[in-house]
Amino acid sequence: MTVIVRALRPDVPADVEGFVRVRQLALPYMLNTPESVAHSVTHTHPDAHWRALVAEQDGEVIGTAQAGLAHDSPEPGQGNVNVYVRPDRTGRGAGSLLVRTAEEHLAAHGATKLFSWVLDEPGNRAFAEAHGYRPSRSAHFLRLDLAHGTLPPRQEPPHGVTLRTAADYADDPRPMFELDAETTSDEPGDVGVEFTDYEAWLVETWRHPLLDLGLTSVAVADGRPVAFSAAYTDGGSRYATAMTGTSRAFRGRGLAKLAKNDSLHRARAAGYTEAFTGNDAGNGPMLAINKWFGYEICATEVRHVRELC
Repeated sequence: MTVIVRALRPDVPADVEGFVRVRQLALPYMLNTPESVAHSVTHTHPDAHWRALVAEQDGEVIGTAQAGLAHDSPEPGQGNVNVYVRPDRTGRGAGSLLVRTAEEHLAAHGATKLFSWVLDEPGNRAFAEAHGYRPSRSAHFLRLDLAHGTLPPRQEPPHGVTLRTAADYADDPRPMFELDAETTSDEPGDVGVEFTDYEAWLVETWRHPLLDLGLTSVAVADGRPVAFSAAYTDGGSRYATAMTGTSRAFRGRGLAKLAKNDSLHRARAAGYTEAFTGNDAGNGPMLAINKWFGYEICATEVRHVRELC
């Protein structure tokens, strides 16, 4: 009955499927597939020192952790630790062992401050605080019933703007990289991000197994992408918005809403029945847009922080 923690083996189906199962049970608002987990393990930038861990008991994966450095942040020494245990397997020490193993790994690679997302539930928050993590900002998971909900009607783009999909940039994704880099750098959060490595972005983001280029809608003006809504799909019935953003020079024109509406209509037409997204609790404009679409908050996470030294 001993719980052990070890590295996930991306080439072992039982490991990857066990990892996905834990995440589906503990965090059903996010999309995970065996392919997406294996991709993260094998293709995350080496400077992130990213590791996926599993807690195993009697041959069964009962807990998971993801740990890595924020290598694309201008501030060094920041790391991320996210731990999830099957709700029906808690109280066996798996969570504590995962936290300790992840912290030791990151500290060995220079981490001095760790961030962790924790579901806003009493037991989870108490666990985080007992391990030295203090709460900070929060974020919401939102769900939309695509099968039975009513989407706002499709809108005609304003003069000078056309709607395309990311698939139109398959031969040359660099314009999408430039837009993603600009909008991501303006996202609210504890850890700043600067995308500068195009080749790494191609591997980690553009070729991510969940990214659906045909459902990722792009608003184009002045001959370049200026707003987009990136779509993730699991190959089944679930769709998620990975990122929605607008170039600084084109904000305030409703282009993010235009792109997201187009993507949602495409997703429903393709047979997807559930849509998920996430918003920082302080991001009022995007929360308002998602409410307009019919999204409802289904869970909340609280970012927790721990100083290692």
